[in-house]
Amino acid sequence: MTAIEDLVRSFHELVAQVPEIFQPLVIMLAAAVPFIEGEVAALIGVAGGLNPVIAAIAAASGNFVCVLFVVFLSSRARTAVLDRKGSRGPAKPESKGQRKFKRWLVRFGVPGASILGPLAIPTQFTSALLVAGGTPRGWVLLWQGVAIALWTTASTVSMWAALTFVVGV
Repeated sequence: MTAIEDLVRSFHELVAQVPEIFQPLVIMLAAAVPFIEGEVAALIGVAGGLNPVIAAIAAASGNFVCVLFVVFLSSRARTAVLDRKGSRGPAKPESKGQRKFKRWLVRFGVPGASILGPLAIPTQFTSALLVAGGTPRGWVLLWQGVAIALWTTASTVSMWAALTFVVGV
């Protein structure tokens, strides 16, 4: 038995000590942590012996619920700041350039930032920045959901394939 096979089997034994009903919950909680997110949480689940589909669903769900919370919190904070600014005097009208930038951001920027963002920063940070910048919540949630599903699926399939075909576990 190689060192990697021994490590994976030991990890399986460790995870087996947690009741089966709580294993997906642990993965969901791990996925809510920035920098771990759905991708790494799914890797942990698959490496721990969970069914890859269950690990992926639990990880994506945990990550998305956290992003949902961050988006609504950021949206409320933005609304409070804008309301406070509005009570201080007349608001400056949006320029033509600002309106055009917002249209381009909504059309192309949110999908790009959401899908490529996890390569640089956590989805929670990306979603907070987008909402704070004025991007509609629904648009951010849609594209963050797509990104979470894509990255979690890719990492789950990669880990399953590596364990099955390379390690042989």
